[in-house]
Amino acid sequence: MAKPPKEVDVLIVGSGPSGSVAAKMLTEAGMSVVTLEQGTWFDPSDYPGDKKEFELAGGKQWNPSPNVRDNERDYPINTTESDVEPYMQSAVGGSATIWAGHWVPFLPSDFKVRSLDGVAVDWPFDYYELLPHLEAVEQLVSSSGTQGNPGYPQQAGYPTPQIPIGKAGMKLAEGMDKLGWHWWPGLNAMPSIPWQGQNPCARRGTCMFGCPEAAKWSGDLVLFKEAKKLGHRLIAGARVREIIYDENLGRATGAIYIDQNGRERRQLAKNVILCANAIGTPRILLNSACNAFPDGLANSSGLVGKNLMMHPFGLVMGHFEEDLESWRGPSGQLINTLQFYETDESRGFVRGAKWGGMSAGGPLSSKGFVGAEVFKDGGRIEENWGVNWHKMIEEKFGKTALWAIVGEDLPEEANRVLIDDELTDSDGIPAPRVIYKTSENSRRLLEFHSARAKESLEAAGAKSTSVMPQMRDSGWHLLGTARLGTDPSNSVLDEFGRSHDIPNLYVWDLSSFPTGAGANPTATLMAVAHRQATHFINNARNAEAA
Repeated sequence: MAKPPKEVDVLIVGSGPSGSVAAKMLTEAGMSVVTLEQGTWFDPSDYPGDKKEFELAGGKQWNPSPNVRDNERDYPINTTESDVEPYMQSAVGGSATIWAGHWVPFLPSDFKVRSLDGVAVDWPFDYYELLPHLEAVEQLVSSSGTQGNPGYPQQAGYPTPQIPIGKAGMKLAEGMDKLGWHWWPGLNAMPSIPWQGQNPCARRGTCMFGCPEAAKWSGDLVLFKEAKKLGHRLIAGARVREIIYDENLGRATGAIYIDQNGRERRQLAKNVILCANAIGTPRILLNSACNAFPDGLANSSGLVGKNLMMHPFGLVMGHFEEDLESWRGPSGQLINTLQFYETDESRGFVRGAKWGGMSAGGPLSSKGFVGAEVFKDGGRIEENWGVNWHKMIEEKFGKTALWAIVGEDLPEEANRVLIDDELTDSDGIPAPRVIYKTSENSRRLLEFHSARAKESLEAAGAKSTSVMPQMRDSGWHLLGTARLGTDPSNSVLDEFGRSHDIPNLYVWDLSSFPTGAGANPTATLMAVAHRQATHFINNARNAEAA
């Protein structure tokens, strides 16, 4: 560049849920903030969810896997050694542009699994310290739900009323009631009535293809628009190659990125915060190796990229005689259950899972949520062309209720993100390789929960069921590759997400999670980002006052 770039107070890499919380809060506090996002802006009209071909579009250009989508703004991932295919989106707003909108905070036990169950590690703070931050971000996302779930400690109510759980939700609840098992109306990150500029949920059930109504929360719709009014600058199409580290200062001084025209750029900053997801963040750190950190930036512990968790995911579908309108949304949660969430050693495994009762989707999803998946009781979609296809649609479309099982997998160093020896993105930056193997504990957990979910659907009167204890195409939740902790020898970050090695380098995304719980992580992710940003702002103000 002809002249050196202006140094800002904070540089954020990534614009997903954690990056958008950080951008809004830090800008609101009066700091100069730039966010670099490798993806571009989507307009709600871009999304295919209100178009007849929405499920076909989900097979390629709106597929959640970057390896299938293969857009220029995506980076490829070598997954030949992974049991689960990672999912993510390159866009302003990150993967929240195509998430289902599940809003499921972690439970108190999730922060203390070492103390309670003797496995993994404890978090450096607990549920109750995080609770005020959770309640704060629930206002930001215009969440909808019913207060009083007995699975959680008491907390404040939600901004908007419950979205109706519909006929499918009622059918799922019927089976749970007959067995005397817990269930609660689903909490979702979308308003049920117009709220804070967001439209109400139209109940299309196509949330994972993007929301044409601009109802489902994502950072591009709300937080970045608010931050822009305060002076925040977001640079889209900016793919970060490395973090700049000054060995004389012992500090990060910014980032080198490639813009949409293929030009190398630099953004200088006094502080750098990584929010690029649990594959993207270690990729950047490992690609930023230097003399002081030959094994990757901020990696004196050797743990950057290790302890990857991806929430092994099971699916159990019940097919009924009556029309349940099970295409109707939201596709987040109609209801959920924590009946088997806590550890019971008599089951042969530790920890548990949350079940989410979800919309069964459109015609292509009727066969199995992900069309080509093999079900124990089902067969392949290829066997259902012609007359058999029409028969299947008649029997299952709109008549299927399902449980999506999010199981906790414990952190293991062998599950990790590396830099591939050969694979690169379209700018020639080395791409990641993922090694992830499902543990025996996770397999037992999913088999137990799948059997119980099948039992509940049969209790509700299902004429048949389809069971997939674990799906490969399910890697929505990427966690753990730069964990928080108090000991620099067994963690990458301190409790506020600051690198033990580099005092002005932070990680506030899911990479920082020491454990993954058995619940969808976005609510807790945003609460943690709110906590870290609050501490960062308070420290900055104290330094100014001094």
